[in-house]
Amino acid sequence: MSASTPLDEPASTHDDDPLARERSHLAASRSALRAMREDAEALDISDVTANWVNAAVLQRQIEERVRALADLSDTPLFFGRLDYLHAPGADGAEGARGEQFYIGRRHVHDADGDPMVIDWRAPVSQPFYRASRKDPLDVGLRRRFGYTGGDLTAYEDEHLSGPAAVTLSGSAGGATTSKLLQQEIERPRVGPMRDIVATIQPEQDEIVRSGLSGSVCVQGGPGTGKTAVGLHRVAYLLYAHRERLARTGTLVVGPNRSFLHYIEQVLPALGELTVAQATVDDLVAHVEVRGEDEAAAAVVKGDARMAEVLRRALYSHVAMPTEPVVVVRGSRRWRVPAYELEELVRQLLDRDMRYGAAREALPQRIAHAVLVQMERAGEAPDDRVQDAVARNAAVKAAVKTLWPAVEPAKLVLRLLSDPEFLAEHAEGLLDEREQKTILWAKPARSVKSATWSSADAVLIDEAADLVRRTHSLGHVVLDEAQDLSPMQYRAVGRRCTTGSATVLGDLAQGTTPWATRGWEEALLHLGKPDAVIEELTAGFRVPADVITYASRLLPHIAPGLTPVASIRENPGFFEVRPSEGTDDVVAACRELLGNEGSVGLIAADARVPELARALTAAGITYVAPGEETTPTTRLTLVPASLAKGLEYDYVLLDEPRAVVDAEPDERTGLRRLYVTLTRAVSGLVMTHRTPLPAQLT
Repeated sequence: MSASTPLDEPASTHDDDPLARERSHLAASRSALRAMREDAEALDISDVTANWVNAAVLQRQIEERVRALADLSDTPLFFGRLDYLHAPGADGAEGARGEQFYIGRRHVHDADGDPMVIDWRAPVSQPFYRASRKDPLDVGLRRRFGYTGGDLTAYEDEHLSGPAAVTLSGSAGGATTSKLLQQEIERPRVGPMRDIVATIQPEQDEIVRSGLSGSVCVQGGPGTGKTAVGLHRVAYLLYAHRERLARTGTLVVGPNRSFLHYIEQVLPALGELTVAQATVDDLVAHVEVRGEDEAAAAVVKGDARMAEVLRRALYSHVAMPTEPVVVVRGSRRWRVPAYELEELVRQLLDRDMRYGAAREALPQRIAHAVLVQMERAGEAPDDRVQDAVARNAAVKAAVKTLWPAVEPAKLVLRLLSDPEFLAEHAEGLLDEREQKTILWAKPARSVKSATWSSADAVLIDEAADLVRRTHSLGHVVLDEAQDLSPMQYRAVGRRCTTGSATVLGDLAQGTTPWATRGWEEALLHLGKPDAVIEELTAGFRVPADVITYASRLLPHIAPGLTPVASIRENPGFFEVRPSEGTDDVVAACRELLGNEGSVGLIAADARVPELARALTAAGITYVAPGEETTPTTRLTLVPASLAKGLEYDYVLLDEPRAVVDAEPDERTGLRRLYVTLTRAVSGLVMTHRTPLPAQLT
């Protein structure tokens, strides 16, 4: 039968006290992890390295291993236990003895090498997330542990096989609902995002463990855990394909620095320290961005048609020869006629090589033509002669004329500054209005003096890839993907042309004028048209009353999208309050800070300075998004434009109408409001002086 056993009184040390035995195993496991770390720290590499380079590499690997073995005192070392009916891998014959495995964030073994904690990513751990009464996967008992801080204080048993098997009450279809699981989901949070390794659900686990060779797109509404699923998938792939990904690299791409700071502790908590994090702006930082486009210009610059405009503009620099190349070596003159040079140029164009690679190949092609003439004349040239001919002044001059070097930033500069140049290469792609929209009113004189925008930097990155292939990684996670333009998708896709991707987003939360209209189109721009699209609709974070209220906006912002269904047992609370001004907002902040956990005050960007002054005058300390909250400073003042992806135990949303009106159009404004309404884990208070948007009432 099911049991949930809290620590209501001191545990005995008798053999019949299960809680005492589990706490003893926890203490022994922590001791074993400490010994593993000490062993790593004590490694002597002085006699096993051939040179200082090898020594430096090995020392860095040891240091990473030591950091990965850190024991986080307030983080449970294991969170579950599986009691198998038979030994995993056994044929199930009578007498095959079952085994017991503790499931945790990382592998821990004792001095003899026997496992004390099994990594959650190991195959033997998978039934912890997937086993059910209908399909127990040879598991007799699944035990979950409850913790207070780092102390094991409770356990809960679920018998999956045999006559003792029952289902816990409270969820649809008779599926199990664990009270400890609910408590972990609803546990108040202060500080950055934490892992969900103890609470992964079967549909999430299926995505997490999907293979490295395929790409996955996860559509998930607020609170469905899509970000956590993406991060845990990276951790799983690093476990299952560590050697390959160690060579090729992994990357997490987020919408802004505040978001990346919020999620940055998830992977280290799982023992993964080598995953890089960046924004799209970081990836395309070829120039300093100091300007901002009007929405109309940004939409055109972000359109996929710009890729063809850039390609045309780049290859327009290639010229056909009008005269021969004459190479002088000693007393001999070797002549490559213009028609033969033209054939070489056209061959390179037909091969669709990168512009820079073709330019490097051209002198070798010309030199080879000269060597053919030498061989016909009875000479026996070798590769050294060909290299020397390729470096000949006449060959260099010809290449400079036929296939000149092009700097990507200068190419984009000319396109945005020269109406005739843009018109020539945008013909049939951009109409006159669109061309005029992206042309600079005052052309810049140089790359350094230009006031580049983020969209311009993406264009430069596209041009740079046309010149020289961008380095590809083994796996890329792209979060909040719904806000990317087609050209930004292309920029990210270039970083995983030979690898795979995990794309995470919610079409209802697209808040840019160029927001994604559908995942099929987005994946095409990313270069992953065959990616599997998964949808998460079970809400683990947002209380039912809050998500139901926010879902009133869905018909207006994302028709046809499945609303999130909250599976929270704790309904939380939701309240709409008329307000007379900032004093009421400050009072509501004080009220929410009386609860345990974090508080987010979210407001339209233009209202943030006024609210900041009011909080300071009232003596309430606060931090900005991306800054660490503390037990004494639990309030974050959040501009609505930065709220996406963040979550707080309690949220105070100020002036919803102002959030909507701050955006360039109503649909984008309503999407921004949908984002701000769905940041709360335990409760939401909404204050307003102006009337609420009609779509909410």
